[in-house]
Amino acid sequence: MSGNYSSLGSESVGGSVPFCPVIIFDILSYMSYPYFYCFSDSNLQTFPPSDNRGKVAGSFQPPRDADDTFSQPGQGGQGGGADTPQGWQSYFNVITYRPYFNVDTVDVLERIKDSLFPYKSDFVEKTSHNPDMYGPFWICSTLVFVTAALGNFAAYLAHKTSAGGGEAWHYDINKVTYAAIMFYGYVGVIPLGLYFLLKYLGVVSGLIQLWCLYGYSLFVFIPASFLSVVPWDIMRWVVVGVATLMSAAFLGLNIRSHIKTGSDRWFMIVMSAVALQLGLGLVIKLYFFTFFYHDTLKI
Repeated sequence: MSGNYSSLGSESVGGSVPFCPVIIFDILSYMSYPYFYCFSDSNLQTFPPSDNRGKVAGSFQPPRDADDTFSQPGQGGQGGGADTPQGWQSYFNVITYRPYFNVDTVDVLERIKDSLFPYKSDFVEKTSHNPDMYGPFWICSTLVFVTAALGNFAAYLAHKTSAGGGEAWHYDINKVTYAAIMFYGYVGVIPLGLYFLLKYLGVVSGLIQLWCLYGYSLFVFIPASFLSVVPWDIMRWVVVGVATLMSAAFLGLNIRSHIKTGSDRWFMIVMSAVALQLGLGLVIKLYFFTFFYHDTLKI
């Protein structure tokens, strides 16, 4: 059967098809009938070789409505997805705030270290391109449980070392709720008010940047809470007082360096922020680390 095959010639095939044999087999009779079809010369378009082999031609342009937001890094170091909502709806979407949590451990530790050295007053400048909310969120969350737990423990130690140590003592579970309201509310509301005030005065400032500054300013109260467990009230006043002064100085100096050249009222704004920070430290001392007789319950 192989003898009935017709072989192609060795002619080189160019831009047209001069001759093409086609063989149709009759399967039922096991016989082959070669039918030859000759195609007329076709004027096929030939493309000359180009130097842009393997490359995208430079004349290609994407559609004008193409969304390239994924390739553009957003504020905070990470770009948003193509489905990121726009306008006022973006404030109610978690994806909008994802770039502000794009920090690693090195960044957070560096910013915590800067908050413990308030005299540098360059925190706002360092975080201007990448302010985060990761650190402030976990600092506030840690403070909620640390101050509530250690506050109860400090009250227990003070009760046991007092004259009425033989009486029953009960813990105050409400300290967790009040701590959450105080720390989350303070870091959330006070910077928001300061942001609108600066906006009214014409000072350029970012809300996320203010949240970042206020959040890290509270870190010093975490180690101060552990040291305040010591059952000596004078020691507690000293520890909380030093922590409050460090926190207020860090906040005031950074706000001063940020708005001094933008508003003539910078002194009143800085002093108001410092006064609120000092008031927060006073509340922490009086509510969480001061023992009163009503904390005991008679048997």
